[in-house]
Amino acid sequence: MEFKQIQELIKIINKSNISELSVEEGEFKITIKQAQPSETQYVAIQPQAMPMQQMAPAPQAAPQAAPAASPAAPAAAPAANDKLVTVKSPMIGTFYRSSSPDKPPFVNVGDEVKQGQPICIIEAMKLFNEIECEVSGKVVKVLIDDASPVEYDQPLFLVEPA
Repeated sequence: MEFKQIQELIKIINKSNISELSVEEGEFKITIKQAQPSETQYVAIQPQAMPMQQMAPAPQAAPQAAPAASPAAPAAAPAANDKLVTVKSPMIGTFYRSSSPDKPPFVNVGDEVKQGQPICIIEAMKLFNEIECEVSGKVVKVLIDDASPVEYDQPLFLVEPA
């Protein structure tokens, strides 16, 4: 079974209600298990709610200065991000910036990348999968810490197309 076929199986399982799939072709055997989504959503939602609550009292302390600065900042951020391309994870696994701990990262912020160039590795079920950049351009931001778990379709990098 080829790597692309395994990726497609993972995508199909992520979009379905199937919790586990086993495939055998000759001596090749693969089992894909899907994590419980309710556990993942609870962990991801809880930390995001707390910083927003902590930030809410700050604008009330200076009511005249905060409203003027607050609308300007969100307006500038989308304008800058409009031309950026988000490279997303094609699978569930563990994100690694380099091929091994003693090697340098595939890419750093500010590096020029070409379409098809490996930019990271995602380990899924003891398989190390090189993830290639979707566009040519400049890496603007790395959105995930090294050795962190990632979900399917989770943003990994922001790239400014060339």
